[in-house]
Amino acid sequence: MQNGDHVRSDNGHSFSHPGLILPTQSVQNQIHELAKTLPPPRKQNTACDACRSRKVKCNRLPGEDKCQHCLSKNYPCTHFVQQATSEKKRSAAARRPRGTSTSSSCLACPSFSTSPVSAGSSPISEHNTPPWFKAAFGPWNSGRIQSYGGLSVQSTTPTLLHHLFAAPESDSTFMFKSRSSSGYAAWGDMASKLEDEAFRAEFALDLVEVYFQIVHTRLPLLNPLQFRARLNLQATQQRPVIAKQDEPLHPALIATVLAWGAKFSEHPLLVADRDRNGGQSLLAKALINRTRELAESLKVHRIPNTNHVVISLLIEPLQCQDPRLDNGFHGFWLTSGIRNLLGLQINHKSVMVLIKDPEARGTMIFAWWMACLSDAFSSFYYRRKPMLDDDDYDIDFYTADQNAQETTDPTAPSPREQLEFLGYYQAAHALARISRTIARQLWRPSTDQDGIPLDSVLSYISDLSKWRDAHLSKVGVPPNLEANWDFVSAVSACASDAQYHVTWVALFFAMDEFGIRDDAFTPSSINQVEIAKRKVMEEALQASLRIAALAGVLTSNGYLKLDPAVMHVSCINAGKFLARLGRPEVFECIKALEQYSYAYEETKAHAKEISLEYDAALRKGPNNFHEMASAISPSSRAFQAEIMSVDALTNGNGKHHGNTYMSI
Repeated sequence: MQNGDHVRSDNGHSFSHPGLILPTQSVQNQIHELAKTLPPPRKQNTACDACRSRKVKCNRLPGEDKCQHCLSKNYPCTHFVQQATSEKKRSAAARRPRGTSTSSSCLACPSFSTSPVSAGSSPISEHNTPPWFKAAFGPWNSGRIQSYGGLSVQSTTPTLLHHLFAAPESDSTFMFKSRSSSGYAAWGDMASKLEDEAFRAEFALDLVEVYFQIVHTRLPLLNPLQFRARLNLQATQQRPVIAKQDEPLHPALIATVLAWGAKFSEHPLLVADRDRNGGQSLLAKALINRTRELAESLKVHRIPNTNHVVISLLIEPLQCQDPRLDNGFHGFWLTSGIRNLLGLQINHKSVMVLIKDPEARGTMIFAWWMACLSDAFSSFYYRRKPMLDDDDYDIDFYTADQNAQETTDPTAPSPREQLEFLGYYQAAHALARISRTIARQLWRPSTDQDGIPLDSVLSYISDLSKWRDAHLSKVGVPPNLEANWDFVSAVSACASDAQYHVTWVALFFAMDEFGIRDDAFTPSSINQVEIAKRKVMEEALQASLRIAALAGVLTSNGYLKLDPAVMHVSCINAGKFLARLGRPEVFECIKALEQYSYAYEETKAHAKEISLEYDAALRKGPNNFHEMASAISPSSRAFQAEIMSVDALTNGNGKHHGNTYMSI
């Protein structure tokens, strides 16, 4: 492994992949800082009364008691209107404890656990916060103790590991039986070492490091420094001391991180497990099941709490992603995370400003947008009704001040980095709103009965074209890539690029399934229908070729082996589309899904299905099309648009990322 010695000494984990350079601990911390230190919501009504009445800009220099306008005019610089507005917002926020559970977490609040609030009393506490606020954003482990299978929210980390790594014979009930070496046989020759407490601790630390090396770069919901310090396990290296050292980690959060690490770790124990079980780790599967059971038992899905939000959002992509399977994607944990966020009222800007801790506020802002985007895209991909509407929230990502003074902390992100980060999420949010609109149309029973209205189809085409013009060049694969493209940059750029393109493919499949409803039924409208079909067909073909090329680049570098359920939907949809046309580029998608199966076993079945469809298309020609069959021309199979092969993107070497970018 390149820089292997450095990575090993910095992080002490067993993961190894030739030619792959993963983020060090300092970079991991910087990724989290970038995610959580998004600028807080902009303060409204900050102008003084004199400037407000004259409708001029109020500019007060640091250290001055008055703004420049009041100084020049010798006016008293008062803020009575601003104070009145702030008091009104705080009162409004305090009157909104809707949807917040009063069970275990809320028992931490004296207002709920001792005496009821009288009709004439104020709902605002002495610190101008509503009475439920401490329960929601305070310590997660206060109040009534939940227990299940010998574990509770107060369980120590060694006790948790004892149960999580119990022999597989105890897997179904979580009521663990006595350990025996023979019980570990299904997990490979080395699994019996899990009987030793010191080995369990060493193994757990390895899984934690793999999580922060791979998963954290895509889902930076945790503070690496704090997590390592609060894990409460002995390690050879000295641990940093932090302010919250006395607050233990949530057991379900630890279990989730360990289950993620087991997906990608190349620890000798897991390698032996995969060798014994046809390339799949039964231990990794058991950890996912036990993590899910533990989270359910501790009511993570029911009680609004910041820890429960993070756990829910991390469990969803951890699971099998095939909605056709019983243990596949059904949106339960994503829905639970959104319900918890709504219960905490994170969708309200007036509530967000009450969270004084920058760590908690930044994490919840990032969690909200992760949930918001995931809800929109998954609803479109899997034909669900979105939980969120555009008017369900008034918080937004805010633009960092480009002229802000550079921080003295070398690990903190610069304003430029914040702008780039915010630009990505603004583009993703714009695409999510389009996906959410399409998903709502596809979910309606009238669409299943009558088809997608022509006006809606034309609107989707226009919106996607406008998004491409405004955002793709900024967040997609750039035309001037450096030769040595690192893991984080490659996966991030390819994922955002593919996420746009797969929208065209998914729209094509929706139109092929439901058809287009033409209420006018005139020659002109019929012509519009055919034009729309051909337009979507051409865009879907170009998009599928693009995704196949990107998948080929990632596969050639071994990156999809490490992808936490980001690119799989794009590879599956593009692969199905190209297979039905009999296009040879489909093999890039097939190889990508086969590599994906290292961590997500179900993608191997998708690869086989796509291969069978391709064979059928070679025998019969482009087939398995329905409402869109009229848009499939005989030349589609040999369509000679600018083909995007792996060599086109990598300058022929198939390993490094060149400077060729197709203009769409």
